[in-house]
Amino acid sequence: MEPSYYRATLPERRSFAPLDGSAEARVCIIGGGFAGLNTALGLAERGVRDVVLLEAGRIGHGASGRNGGFVFGGFSRGEDALLRELGPGRARALHRGTLDAVELIRGRIRKYAIDCDPVEAGVIWANWFRDPAVLRARQRLLADHFGVDWEWLPRAELRQLIHTGRYGDALLERQGFHFHPLKYVEGLGTAVMAAGVAVHEDSPAIGLDRAGSRWRVRTAGGMVNADQVVLACGGYLAGLRHEVDAGVMPIATYVMVTEPLGARMDEVMTTRAAVYDTRFAFDYYRPLPDSRLLWGGRISVLDRSPGAVKRLLYRDMLKVFPQLDGVRIDHAWSGLMSYARHQMPQIGRIEDGLWLAQAFGGHGVAPTTFAGEVVASAIAEGDTRWREFGDYGLVSALKPAGFVGAQLSYWWAEAKDAWKAAREQGAGQPM
Repeated sequence: MEPSYYRATLPERRSFAPLDGSAEARVCIIGGGFAGLNTALGLAERGVRDVVLLEAGRIGHGASGRNGGFVFGGFSRGEDALLRELGPGRARALHRGTLDAVELIRGRIRKYAIDCDPVEAGVIWANWFRDPAVLRARQRLLADHFGVDWEWLPRAELRQLIHTGRYGDALLERQGFHFHPLKYVEGLGTAVMAAGVAVHEDSPAIGLDRAGSRWRVRTAGGMVNADQVVLACGGYLAGLRHEVDAGVMPIATYVMVTEPLGARMDEVMTTRAAVYDTRFAFDYYRPLPDSRLLWGGRISVLDRSPGAVKRLLYRDMLKVFPQLDGVRIDHAWSGLMSYARHQMPQIGRIEDGLWLAQAFGGHGVAPTTFAGEVVASAIAEGDTRWREFGDYGLVSALKPAGFVGAQLSYWWAEAKDAWKAAREQGAGQPM
């Protein structure tokens, strides 16, 4: 079984050569995922082109090239928590940054002619339960405090779009879309290279230290001397700074892709929107342009094999779409996301000339783009927006005990969701 549909459907391209020898740069970026590439492109678009980007494997090797492909606003931390912690003005500004990032992604797809299979059909948040209170509360909060309108989809209308009795009502975020994330990563790589950024694959950074007023980044094949360094490694930790790696928990999530469904896709869903549900450990899925169904979900400290991923997710899929029983699964894989205890990205300056962009918590396509803009504008223009993330800094993830705590928290939230669903069923509220 091919482990990644995205990798299997990626057109052949020439690789970026490993670093060989010494290089001088104004900025060295470590990490070739969304955060690193968006920072590089943001710098290039602001006229800073003496940039070197180092990637340990191939660009997009980590979560950026393995995720569900959902493009929509917000962070892993809920909007209600942001309001409590930051107040209306700051919370709205940060949330607005992710919405602007969605439009920036759209603009870059057009500007750089990135062929990444975008599907402009919105994102549906479907209620796993009958009680609509959670939908009403979030819809009202987004409208009142964030100026965002998510459309109400009553249960009867939703069933015309998604052919399952599993859900109650839903909300539709029309601004959202979905795409092939690895093709988008490759497009960003091509764009930054064309802008003059030096991209080096198979070049893991193995050392980072001060060299006078500058930084020295060592790889197996060479060295980069830079004025500024950006650490953007996500859940694939580089081991360069203890406090950086200690601040995140690498957490696995799982994805699989069916065989082409052809006309059977309309037996499952007639909408082409991406879908996720209201549970803590939600399913997420989307129809692909070649008539396959991509299905993802689960959160675990275990990075499971493709076979184990298939077995787990297949059961989850049949709970929603029993009509897919017997469908073949052609691809299954897992990937590591980086989570902070506060569930917000860690973005900003660690010390003079050393920057950070990590901990996007499984909600990273738009926030990584936002992070790239924030860090790039800080380096190129002295922009201080990064300080708005100061409340969510490098707090210890309490490893290794944190792994146990994270798994127990997941199981507890999963049990609460199951109990709520069972209670509704027992009270005569069938789906």
